[in-house]
Amino acid sequence: MATAAPTATSTAIPPMPIDPRLLTLTQWLSPAYPVGAFAWSHGLESAVGQGWVTDAESLQAWLTDVLRDGSGKADALWIRLAWQGDRSAAELDALARAWQPSRERLREAERQGAAFAQVTAEVWDLDLPPMLLPVALGDAARQMDMMIEPVIALYLQSFAGNLVSAAQRLMPLGQMAAQAVLARLAPLCAEVAAGTEGLTLDNMASCAFLSDIASMKHETLEPRLFQS
Repeated sequence: MATAAPTATSTAIPPMPIDPRLLTLTQWLSPAYPVGAFAWSHGLESAVGQGWVTDAESLQAWLTDVLRDGSGKADALWIRLAWQGDRSAAELDALARAWQPSRERLREAERQGAAFAQVTAEVWDLDLPPMLLPVALGDAARQMDMMIEPVIALYLQSFAGNLVSAAQRLMPLGQMAAQAVLARLAPLCAEVAAGTEGLTLDNMASCAFLSDIASMKHETLEPRLFQS
């Protein structure tokens, strides 16, 4: 007797919907977004010139300190505070300006933030006056109702990626080694982002002092490729 053929059962997982805000966030933090990040080294050029950063291992150690204990951690908290909206963006911007350890570091955050605010306000119709970059990003993310931890984590990854790219122009560092450094920093970016939960302005701190000193030394560095 003929038997019916077995019915095929699909075990495919249905596709998850893509949140368009995630695509917007990746656009904002893409190297192609016109904020001029490629022009700044965040003091790394001076650190290379001093012999403090010489290879992939020392670069990773330098960036780890910046992300975990220095300006990366501070930026992460400025982003969250701006997103929370407990203080006005203008007040946070003034505090963030006072927090910058050097003139070049201030100019870096100021010019990138102004460029980010101009483009983002125009394209997405946001109320976003010129502010330092982390404050502008946090305020824009609040207006777009984005989840804050991915915003901070992707910002930190973008920040680290720009400095890894700068290092490739400053010292012998191949593409494979550069990408390996960035990949090893990814868990730290997520960790720092998650660690900002529950923090307030009273928790603002930075102790990557050699990075700050490098940014101060940069203004007298000759010749130089970067603006900071």
